[in-house]
Amino acid sequence: MTTEHSAEVDLDVTNVAHGGVSVARLDGRVVFVADSLPGERVRARISADDHSSFWRAETVEVLEPSPHRRPHIWADAALERDPARRAGGAEFGHIELPWQRELKRQVLVDSLGRFGKLPEDHPARGVEVEAVEGDDAANGLGWRTRVSLHVDDDGIVGPYAARSHRVVAVDTLPLATAAVEYASPLDERLSGAERVDVISDGRRGARVVVRAEGRTAGAGTPITERVGEREFRLEELGFWQVHHGAAATLSTGVRDQLLEGEFDADAPNLDLYGGVGLLAAAMATRFGPATRIETVESDRRATGNAEFNLRDLKAATAVTARVDRYLTNRLKNATAEERGGFSRASVILDPPRAGAGKQVVASLLEFRPAQLVYVACDPVAFSRDLGQLTAGGYELRSLRAFDLFPHTHHVEALAVLTPAS
Repeated sequence: MTTEHSAEVDLDVTNVAHGGVSVARLDGRVVFVADSLPGERVRARISADDHSSFWRAETVEVLEPSPHRRPHIWADAALERDPARRAGGAEFGHIELPWQRELKRQVLVDSLGRFGKLPEDHPARGVEVEAVEGDDAANGLGWRTRVSLHVDDDGIVGPYAARSHRVVAVDTLPLATAAVEYASPLDERLSGAERVDVISDGRRGARVVVRAEGRTAGAGTPITERVGEREFRLEELGFWQVHHGAAATLSTGVRDQLLEGEFDADAPNLDLYGGVGLLAAAMATRFGPATRIETVESDRRATGNAEFNLRDLKAATAVTARVDRYLTNRLKNATAEERGGFSRASVILDPPRAGAGKQVVASLLEFRPAQLVYVACDPVAFSRDLGQLTAGGYELRSLRAFDLFPHTHHVEALAVLTPAS
């Protein structure tokens, strides 16, 4: 059967796929269907016909709904809007919260098996996706402390339409905190602008930063975030977890998951992709202010803030460097005594969505620390790295997963690995 571009077809949706879409088949070809749920029968519009192995489609009508379907939490992203005008950023917004977490669990576990080569009987495959405190009571709304909006040639401000770079006008931002939503210039025209970032100021308000033709207009002063008893200074456009409870959740997770029996406070411990020092501080909170820890981050402004944020930890240092180059140079120049110290070290790594990658993982295998604490924001990239680590002689000791992005397909994982015995 030949299916023309934009043809409408009826599909039986079978399972969930990575990326916030579900899977169906048409004449033996895989179809990735947006705005659907496993177990549903939907009418969908084929939106791309340029792949030899699969098509993409957008749901236009639900013929047989899943019992887990709910009215979309964002009218601007709901089925009632034409697919070309549906706002992106809430691709699970039509699914009840507990089932969103189940689907995320399925994607994570499937990735662990397919890319991580984790055996079916491994305890980590029984992982559950944990909610952040307060999210269930809020129905997963009002958690984003940072929002990036785009501006089209007519000055209209809004998010991109799902799976596109086309700006769509919206009336609300239900995933944003009240302060961020209130400050967002959704009803304004910003001619000449390219992007608008609306950022919580770390307290009760929000800042609006407008980027236009290489220029950035905004306050420009740093933001102070508080996690537990510690404050963290960061640039207003610098990286920080977007969920208001994510930094505390990950700090607690890292602190609790570090294996005390494998830890040496005097070893050359590392926090790779360390940002402004959040997870290095978590390690020091667990094992004391004399803990030796070095954060490595390619953004010099983040490194400067990490140095400031960890100033009370006398054995903490911060280095501006690409992680791959840092590890290569560290290994190349290490003395025999220093290499011996590596085997006593604990290493935290929180790489970007693409994962650590083959070169960094290869260096870590040569570094061979006593324990690796891997914070992952993409299950496939993490599982690929995990496969390389386990093939290189490490074993997965524990795994937790957190729903830091309700109503989206994203899930955060926190793993601890040690050399296989």
